[in-house]
Amino acid sequence: MTMPRVTPQAAWDTLAQGNLRFTTGDLLHPQQSAERRDEISSSQAPNAAFLGCSDSRVAAEILFDCGLGDLFVVRNIGQIANENTTATMEFAVEELGVAVIVVLAHGSCGAVAAAINQTTAEPRETTPAIKRELERIQPAVQEEWFSQHQDTPYVDPDLIDNDAVGRRHLSSTINALMRSSRVISDAVASGRLGIVGCQYRLEDGHVAPIASVGHIKFDA
Repeated sequence: MTMPRVTPQAAWDTLAQGNLRFTTGDLLHPQQSAERRDEISSSQAPNAAFLGCSDSRVAAEILFDCGLGDLFVVRNIGQIANENTTATMEFAVEELGVAVIVVLAHGSCGAVAAAINQTTAEPRETTPAIKRELERIQPAVQEEWFSQHQDTPYVDPDLIDNDAVGRRHLSSTINALMRSSRVISDAVASGRLGIVGCQYRLEDGHVAPIASVGHIKFDA
């Protein structure tokens, strides 16, 4: 087991400062030199791991003004906590000593919209692989739908908030990581690791923290 080099709070604060630079345009573009490339050619020691959506507009290294070797990132549609992504986060905690895991969602998510469609009375045809992944988002769709509508189990896409579903799914992803991984849960319990769930706003570049587990505080 590799111990974290910073506290979860310090790791998160560094990320928050980087996102502030991104939103204001005062970017430093750190750790992107030839010297940095040589420095990390034989090893890596990131302080943060990311489970993010594969959307081309949501690249964590850019949104948080980071560079080579700063972040350990895995991405898939809808930032889903499946066996592969959970194993990747476990590796980041056990072998690399990250102090924070950030689950990064975003507004107007296409995967969420697709999961909403799959919960309608007449869902579109899709591939079996995509369907299986979208099924992991559908509970959040149903929770949001039933919070305001009880007359039918079938969702009307015009009457449900995509971003609200995204926030519910974000929380369920954090819960899934904790539930499926003793490595992650033990690291949080010991104070070595924090988890922050965020939703990125495409319009202004701001990453809004929504939920956290562990010893991390932020201004929501």
